[in-house]
Amino acid sequence: MIAGTASDVGKSVITAGFCRIFKQDGWKPAPFKAQNMSLNSFATPDGLEIGRAQAVQAEAAGVPCTTDMNPVLLKPSSDVSAQLVLHGKPAGNRTAAEYFTTAYNNGLFAEATAAYDRLAAQFNPVVMEGAGSISEINLWDRDIVNMRMAMHARADVYLVADIDRGGIFGSIYGTLALLPPEQKALVKGIIINKFRGDTRLFDDGRKQLERLTGVPVTGILPYFRDIHIEEEDTVSLQTKYRRLAADKVNIAVVLLRHMSNFTDFNALEKYEEINLFYTDNPADIVKADVVILPGSKNTIGDLMAIRSNGAAAAVLQAAAAGKTVIGICGGYQMMGATIADPYGVEGEIRETAGLGLLPVHTHLAQVKTTKQQFFRFRDMPGTCVGYEIHMGVTTAAAASPVNILGDGSADGYWLSPKCWGTYLHGVLDNDVVVKQVIGTVGRHISAGFDYPAFRQQQYDKLAALMREHLDMQAVYSSLAKQ
Repeated sequence: MIAGTASDVGKSVITAGFCRIFKQDGWKPAPFKAQNMSLNSFATPDGLEIGRAQAVQAEAAGVPCTTDMNPVLLKPSSDVSAQLVLHGKPAGNRTAAEYFTTAYNNGLFAEATAAYDRLAAQFNPVVMEGAGSISEINLWDRDIVNMRMAMHARADVYLVADIDRGGIFGSIYGTLALLPPEQKALVKGIIINKFRGDTRLFDDGRKQLERLTGVPVTGILPYFRDIHIEEEDTVSLQTKYRRLAADKVNIAVVLLRHMSNFTDFNALEKYEEINLFYTDNPADIVKADVVILPGSKNTIGDLMAIRSNGAAAAVLQAAAAGKTVIGICGGYQMMGATIADPYGVEGEIRETAGLGLLPVHTHLAQVKTTKQQFFRFRDMPGTCVGYEIHMGVTTAAAASPVNILGDGSADGYWLSPKCWGTYLHGVLDNDVVVKQVIGTVGRHISAGFDYPAFRQQQYDKLAALMREHLDMQAVYSSLAKQ
């Protein structure tokens, strides 16, 4: 188990790295996270939903992702409630008060341990990821993802701390000091993450930590910017609030409060001709060459929010000025004439007008669509790949599809090359689609980009970095004793 002193210390990426190392060394690894809280999700090959981080880790391990890798997924829809996805299927909305009852969590823990047991029967080793901090003592009796899960699996636990934040001695010492003896006995090592500069300068700190805690420091990972692993949390977007660049195609992703699947735009960042940034600033939206409305877990609520802050008006102004405007999933729904929520899927508002950019109407349904898709983009040659995760059905008086899916059905609405929407996440991972978008502003991509191949290269780079800076012999020796 890769556990943490806090959230966003690098657990997800390090878990992916271990998955890749074990695959390279001839093992059959698989990732596991009992409970994930994220709006960044993915559709499994059998049409179910899990956290995107576990899908990334499964890709690093070289195995298809399954719901047993993430049996419990929470998708926040407001400040106090979230949709519960259990074994890949929606299981209703829960408030925090409802979710954190001991009896309810015991039931989820039973589901999580059963999923782990099925996974462990097929894969070796299972690389588990914890959530947040393992020392939240007020939640221990309701824990289904951290040390309680480690105890069930009898896992070797490695504690990750982010030295770039500061306070690393207190966070590591305090975390370990709070653990009961039987849980601390599972902790086999400490991993210092995001170290800037020469790691040899921390030799004294390493020895002091080991003396204080009685736990060896398994390694010190350097801070890196040249390895690109898809992030789980929107915390990473804080580094992407860039502004316009004079010599590039400026693509503005409208920043939504409940934005989902922000990894839809990771591939765009890899083209040297593109400057991608996230913003809700109306002035920046109007000046961008391309505006993208992304997915949302609360489409109506986010639409009302961007109306209030002026971003919606800026999108309309950009479209009127001939800029390219694209909607993906919830963003596609926003671009339509109306959005109806007759069953209260998202909240109390039963219907609202959309932006009116596309002649389509959306009804939010009680059944969620989750499916991987092969498709053809417009009349372009070649097969593209994406996936659907949505609870809406969008219709138009006359069909004008953006994509033709593998079963021959249509997806999205194409008003013009500069105005269209689709339900397909990952549509912009496909080079042919990116070239069309860039072509609308009179620019051309100098070279094609193979995003799937790029991701594989990043996993290998991450594994090489971790091998260089971690004591993998100690990791394997500990595993051999189990």
